[in-house]
Amino acid sequence: MSAPHAPVLLAEVIAALKPRPGDVIIDATFGAGGYTRAILAEGAEVVALDRDPTVRPHAEAVAADYPDRFQLIQTPFGDLAEAFAESGKSQLNGAVFDIGVSSMQLDQAERGFSFMRDGPLDMRMGDTGPTAADIVNTWDHGPLAHIFKQYGDERQSGRVATAILRRRTEELFSRTLDLAEVVEKALGGRRGAAIHPATRVFQALRIAVNDELGQLERGLEAAEATLAPGGRLVVVTFHSLEDRIVKAFLTERTGNAPGGSRHAPVAVETRKPSFDLMFKGAQDAGEEELATNPRARSARLRAAIRTTAPAWGPIGGGRK
Repeated sequence: MSAPHAPVLLAEVIAALKPRPGDVIIDATFGAGGYTRAILAEGAEVVALDRDPTVRPHAEAVAADYPDRFQLIQTPFGDLAEAFAESGKSQLNGAVFDIGVSSMQLDQAERGFSFMRDGPLDMRMGDTGPTAADIVNTWDHGPLAHIFKQYGDERQSGRVATAILRRRTEELFSRTLDLAEVVEKALGGRRGAAIHPATRVFQALRIAVNDELGQLERGLEAAEATLAPGGRLVVVTFHSLEDRIVKAFLTERTGNAPGGSRHAPVAVETRKPSFDLMFKGAQDAGEEELATNPRARSARLRAAIRTTAPAWGPIGGGRK
């Protein structure tokens, strides 16, 4: 089975992971298996994670080609540590994350991720838990406005939340195009806007439905706790919210977080860095890839190598 979309920054991911025969790599966001196949081609073993049940045909195709070096565990990547224990492997040499919604999911109208096609207002990456319809039909004004602002950067989040509450007293939401139309009217129509007015609201709902930012934090923590010394962490993000979390995590865990000023001194950090950066900043897609894969335009890759120091534990000392 061929992959329905090209994996982003594939050459850069493989260069950062440096998979070798005998290595065990976790592909934390299996999708259609683009990264997994490239890793397997280098001779390494892959433990793939994905909570989306629709990826199973792609996993079966990979397993047919690499029966002894591949396994899929159906789970969110926030449960990486538990999944690795379940795999039965003894040492983890690398982990790669491709954060965000996949083009496969966007293209399936029945998943409800996009308003480009009408479909049920679902947006779940897995097949359990509340849907986007549950959120817009039951949440109060304050929480709705908060996620639209926090996760979608929607400047008129309060107006959108008001429109949603007013409309649902007449009829509950169940379809993507219905919600998109209500949001569009609440924001005054398109007026030549470069993106559809509902884009930010749909993004915010998707992030909330799937707890994407919480999953990312837990996945990074789990990778830190599970990677062997010398193991490589590679993360590809497509939005500033996710990239900000990854950047802050690596900045802290590599010992490069800024200290306090002389006016507000902080306690000296005694923990040793749990990661070393592979390169400063983030890598972007090259011109050749940008010309053939539009999804790569917003992609950013950050990578680091696990040291021998103990894991630091929860991000923010346990704050979520």
